[in-house]
Amino acid sequence: MTYRIFATTDIGQEALQRLRDKGWALEVYDKVEPPPKALILEKVRGGIDALITTLRDPIDDEVLAAGKAGNLKVVAQDAVGFDNIDRAAANRHRIPFSHTADVLTDATAEFAFLIMGAVARMTWPSEQMVREQTWSTWHPYHPWLGDEITGKTVAVIGTGRIGKSFIKKAVGFDMDVLCYDPVYQDRKYVEGVQRVMDAREREGFTRRKQKIAYVSFEQALREADFVSLHVPLTRPGEAEEPTFHLMDERRLKMMKRTAYLVNTSRGPIVDEGALARALLEGTIAGAALDVFEKEPLPATSPLRDERLKLKLRMFHHFASAGRATRLSPDPDVGMAGRTVQAVIDVLENRYPDPGKGPYVVNKEAFADAP
Repeated sequence: MTYRIFATTDIGQEALQRLRDKGWALEVYDKVEPPPKALILEKVRGGIDALITTLRDPIDDEVLAAGKAGNLKVVAQDAVGFDNIDRAAANRHRIPFSHTADVLTDATAEFAFLIMGAVARMTWPSEQMVREQTWSTWHPYHPWLGDEITGKTVAVIGTGRIGKSFIKKAVGFDMDVLCYDPVYQDRKYVEGVQRVMDAREREGFTRRKQKIAYVSFEQALREADFVSLHVPLTRPGEAEEPTFHLMDERRLKMMKRTAYLVNTSRGPIVDEGALARALLEGTIAGAALDVFEKEPLPATSPLRDERLKLKLRMFHHFASAGRATRLSPDPDVGMAGRTVQAVIDVLENRYPDPGKGPYVVNKEAFADAP
């Protein structure tokens, strides 16, 4: 049977070729910018069997209702997040949607660690000074000093897959780790990390005993030299403890004046106006952000204030942008491979109950399936 698939962007030719090799009709939107919603609706109403999407695409009730009326069998998201997909509508229309959890875990955690170092050690201002030929001489502390990471304390807010991967990297830098998670505390994992820390001290890999523990959110903020955010975005009414503007003015003021904030999760978790004020007023020392409340970052954003250039590092939402992580056709390695595999699983009916598919998010919609 020839299935029809529409991809809202080129997620990786090698992975997409797996669909063509099956003789399926694949159409890929060939522009860098996302397609207009009207085009997505047109394709869904036209009877496509599968829709490959990204975070840029609004997959709301209108799109999903059109899919139910048409022929849509699956929405395969090339991302771990799915804020753009109306989960309740997908459930009502019983259309499974998938994501790419796991494969981008290490890439994202690695990137969070790297940008934490970039803001603390002021690597970009240093390079800029060399490039702009404003570097005049060596001096013990002029024009500025950065802060070391080794031996410091990091608060990991959210200890899911990415948070735990980040913790593993912090251990190698002799850091103490304060953990907070509003949903689930993986104490077995933390106990295992503590045993590794103890062994490192016994073997002489570090001069002092490191510590890791679950603590309250307030304690984590007050005691940490670095705060790294790894929680999903939940808005008021969606969770008992919503994460929308989790880092607001009040919580930023709980942090040390010498501390740094790192966000590679979702932009709206941080109140950007409050963060800009905190940086300007010296409430915290600095921040590194890969995500923003609105993307691309608007020209009017308070984060663009020139006075923040030494304290704030900003990146274009590319924590997962490693070559293998983004493009590998292997579903155990790459986002592209996992997205394509989710399409294949559904179209070939590998799981008669779609909720049993390993990459399907809204399993609850099919709980009553035989």
